[in-house]
Amino acid sequence: MNVREAVLTVDETQTSFLEHGPSLIERAARTAAVAAADADGVDRDARFPHKAFEVAREQKLLGVMIPAEFGGFGASIHDVTDVCYTLGRACASTAMIYAMHTTKVACVVRHGHGIPRMETMMRRVARDQWLLASSTTEGQNGGNIRASAAAVDVAGDTVSLLRDATVISYGAEADGLVTIARRATDASASDQVLLALARDDYSLKRTLGWETLGMRGTCSTGFELKVDCPTDRVFPESYDKIHAQTMTPFAHLCWSSAWAGIAAAAVTRAQAFVRKAARTSGGQMPPAAAHFTAAKMSLAKLRALISANIDAFARAEHDERALGSLDFQSSITLLKVQASELAVETVMHAMRTAGLSGYRNDGEFTMGRHLRDVLSSPIMINNDRILANAATSTLMSGVPTSLRD
Repeated sequence: MNVREAVLTVDETQTSFLEHGPSLIERAARTAAVAAADADGVDRDARFPHKAFEVAREQKLLGVMIPAEFGGFGASIHDVTDVCYTLGRACASTAMIYAMHTTKVACVVRHGHGIPRMETMMRRVARDQWLLASSTTEGQNGGNIRASAAAVDVAGDTVSLLRDATVISYGAEADGLVTIARRATDASASDQVLLALARDDYSLKRTLGWETLGMRGTCSTGFELKVDCPTDRVFPESYDKIHAQTMTPFAHLCWSSAWAGIAAAAVTRAQAFVRKAARTSGGQMPPAAAHFTAAKMSLAKLRALISANIDAFARAEHDERALGSLDFQSSITLLKVQASELAVETVMHAMRTAGLSGYRNDGEFTMGRHLRDVLSSPIMINNDRILANAATSTLMSGVPTSLRD
């Protein structure tokens, strides 16, 4: 159901989310305005964007994907990626946190129907605007989330887990956590399960800090994650299915949309620089104006790439066979690589458009924060790892015989 059509039917006194209030994009814009005003401070102090998420909660953005039957608004992939893009233009850390939260919510929504505990979590996300964090990186595995070292230990109706989580973005600020682990102590690294946890199901002990070049407000510190909870926190469906059908598509689409937002913000500043330079020189274009054209072209390619993949996922999101096809999996996996490289390219062209004015940290056309933030994109689940893992599948995939295949 599209968010523009969703109606709250849980309570007769509730009215349509959009018919009697601001549209989703207007609500995102309100959040983005606060995020933009606080972005420099969030970056400088490497602090969680509290102000932006206070407004996001007020605007009910954290629960938009939850189905109406559980108190949400049934937002579509088109809707939430638009929010990621809008937030990305304002504050990269805010956008990335929202993108990661959305991916976790999607896992609960798409694989939690009929499971009482998961349906309770949906209601809490919608009603209380819970923020869900993600723990997929552990020990020395880097970004290889299809291999887990830690295993769940089931004893009767309880489950325990001890995980060396080298990165949990905004873990200290989250109301819940979604994590992966080996199915059992004797299971292979790739035989995994997904757990959806409330804050009282686990404890965190900080082990690493977060002093980075960019994306500083994501507060992606390391923790020892200790889980002790009932077994109904574990999804019965195997993680390999959740990974292919939901985790990867939503992560790559939402991340890419956030990166595109960063790129768009840089292009906006480059455009303002060119216009000002032309006005002050009697209409003569500045020397690096050609880079602005390149930036606009690169941004157009990036947006078209993301839009095509969003449309492809929307057509196939309820078709397990289509989602599992070699062509779809290759496309959605490589989207991350292509989008991240294009986003960096776009910001670099924008900065070169403005020259020293973009390079400076103290002017109206500064793009240092945008560049530092977007440089995280190729190394967030390293592109080299993705390309190496995709080599076999891309070799097996056929070459299209026409433009529209």
